[in-house]
Amino acid sequence: MPAVQLKNCIRRLRFEKNMTQEELALRTGVSRQTIMSIERGQTNPSVLLAYKIAAALTTPVTEVFQMEGNLVPV
Repeated sequence: MPAVQLKNCIRRLRFEKNMTQEELALRTGVSRQTIMSIERGQTNPSVLLAYKIAAALTTPVTEVFQMEGNLVPV
């Protein structure tokens, strides 16, 4: 059964706003490496950081991050 994954559109949104990873990192208070890791799907942001990223990109959080896959029924 495939696991649930958090997908994001950070890279595309950054390019649309002519924003570098460094600039997004400065606006959200994290390192460029953290932004890079989230963009690549290697790590998931905290809820607070997800909202900070969305705010910095002036985009609703539900448009920046999407959940793919199915949750396991209990």
